[in-house]
Amino acid sequence: MRPRAPLDGLHHVTAITADIETNLDFYGRLLGLRLVWQGVNADDPQMRHIAYGDEYGTPGSIVTFFDMPGASRGQQGMGMVHRLLLRVADDEALDFWERRLGDAGVASERQAGSLVFADPEGLGIELVLDDGEDPPLIAAAGGVDTPAAIRGLHAVRAYTDDASRASPVVRGVLGMELPGEGRWLAEGEHRHGLVFYDRSPRGRGMMGAGTVHHVAFTIRDDSSDAWREHLAAAGLRPTPVLDRRMFKSIYFREPNGVLFEIADDGPGFARDGSIAELGTKVILPPWFEAQRAEIEAHLTPIPDPRAGWKTSKRG
Repeated sequence: MRPRAPLDGLHHVTAITADIETNLDFYGRLLGLRLVWQGVNADDPQMRHIAYGDEYGTPGSIVTFFDMPGASRGQQGMGMVHRLLLRVADDEALDFWERRLGDAGVASERQAGSLVFADPEGLGIELVLDDGEDPPLIAAAGGVDTPAAIRGLHAVRAYTDDASRASPVVRGVLGMELPGEGRWLAEGEHRHGLVFYDRSPRGRGMMGAGTVHHVAFTIRDDSSDAWREHLAAAGLRPTPVLDRRMFKSIYFREPNGVLFEIADDGPGFARDGSIAELGTKVILPPWFEAQRAEIEAHLTPIPDPRAGWKTSKRG
């Protein structure tokens, strides 16, 4: 029997970058997401880890990156997420983003109800029309009026050679619904999110810059231990429940090889300060605090994506 707390949509998606400044400019300035956290990989204090999201760092809005300078460009393949889908309000918002991306030299392809493009390292992104079922998760951003702003995570698209392979896990174990072929819905009380499985154009891919490391789903109550027992009983070999300081996490792989995470929603990115301070200082897990001076000396300062925009004309 599954725990009482269902998967409540997507929590965050974590990818890899080899160029942190370009990444900040793209996600923090061009796309208008807020830098809500900067820290280190919980298992490797030499690796910077940053997160973008809405104004409050709300689960369902979060995109994070491991900073791996010098990493080779990855290649999406079987068992890997190849595209991140983000919500916008309407066709007028798509018009806005088509213009804004074009003015920045970013090629895009307009499709029925969506806009497809890639970040500077090749990670696929698609803006899709919000179905209005969830509250919008929006960040304030220079040059981006609220009606056009990105409204949170919608879905991920992953490659497989057999879309049915995931069914025993995503439906039988995780409790997702099947609203269409190769399309799985995680719907809880507050939010919903989707996983699409597309036939892979190639064999196994290669992890690197511009690829997704893992996809996280939200649970809304203190049921991490129950979920861990449930996943283990299903033979998925989950990790222990890991304290990530902002939330607790469990990791496991689904049958195609995509790394999934289940994360709770507390205490969140603002646990170490006010909402106004999100993203302004390096946050470390307690077990790394004794190494703070050494870690901060290794992390080159990163520019503030919001610098200069507060006095700019919105629109």
